[in-house]
Amino acid sequence: MGYPFRDPGQLFIALSHRSYVNNVKEEPRPQSNERMEFLGDAVLNAVVTNYLYQRHPERDEGDLSKMKSLVVSAKVLALCAAQWNLGEFILLSKSEEKTGGRKRPSIMADAYEAVLGAVFLDGGFEPVTRLVHNTLIKIIDDVLSDEELANYKSLLLEYTQSQGLGVPVYDVLQESGPEHRKIFSISVKVRNQEWGRGEGPTKKAAEQAGAREAWDSYGGTGESDGVK
Repeated sequence: MGYPFRDPGQLFIALSHRSYVNNVKEEPRPQSNERMEFLGDAVLNAVVTNYLYQRHPERDEGDLSKMKSLVVSAKVLALCAAQWNLGEFILLSKSEEKTGGRKRPSIMADAYEAVLGAVFLDGGFEPVTRLVHNTLIKIIDDVLSDEELANYKSLLLEYTQSQGLGVPVYDVLQESGPEHRKIFSISVKVRNQEWGRGEGPTKKAAEQAGAREAWDSYGGTGESDGVK
């Protein structure tokens, strides 16, 4: 990581998943990393928000919010955790480990945030900022340009709610192909008006494709005036 802990106990807590803690028989039980993750999340958001604010003076609050949502997603934070090989060091229960917990993006992302919280407690805001810049900020341009990392359903939902348009509705129009190679076609409607369509090998993939079309047509441009 490039940070020497003055109190290694903070790092121990940051790497203690609740599955591990729940299996400890001795008292007192160690803390899980959930509280530290909560702290790290807040510190991380402050660093990323400041960076985006300084880097993109031309972007308004809405754009910056969407960028931050993508940058601090679990998929991206898991990539940051992988830079430190955190998966090798997270303390897990045997059952959690057997089911692939060391590579699970949610666990990796939580550990990354918890470690940042531990660094903040141990050394303050400056070393946290440095670590975030050496991991997340280092890949931020690639993240923002990688369409596969974008969660268009989340972006679309955030947009429609901010505009008072409610929640997008995803309807399956058709299922085609053999059972092992099905193709799903879906429509995305906002207030009964179709905003987009998508296809994919799963409903989830089709919904993301439809949400992307809807986002590109309306959310990304702000042209929602036709919706009543």
